Amino acid sequence: MNRIALHTVLREGAQEQYDRVHATIPTELRAALIEAGVHQWRIWRDGVHLFHLVDVEDYRAMRDALRDHPANVPWQARMAELLAVADDYSGTDDGLGLVWELTPRDDRPAA
Repeated sequence: MNRIALHTVLREGAQEQYDRVHATIPTELRAALIEAGVHQWRIWRDGVHLFHLVDVEDYRAMRDALRDHPANVPWQARMAELLAVADDYSGTDDGLGLVWELTPRDDRPAA
């Protein structure tokens, strides 16, 4: 399982529209994401900055599976209208690099 963090940037003024579009993800796209190995996809927004956390079986395989998927192509076209830089969906990226992570210490008793 991969946990991938992503950062994308909206065009100025597209924040409310982006939120509205994401209020209801098309059923076909949801099914395609799950079929491509996505277990969970969360997005946080701070102004025009979007931070994604994706739990997926294989990130690059997911990108490959969705690149030309009939449910994803129109979705990506819609997102391209809202993003400052459109995603080329090449699937060659690995997301953001992990800098630091807090993990529970094994030597402490459970509360």
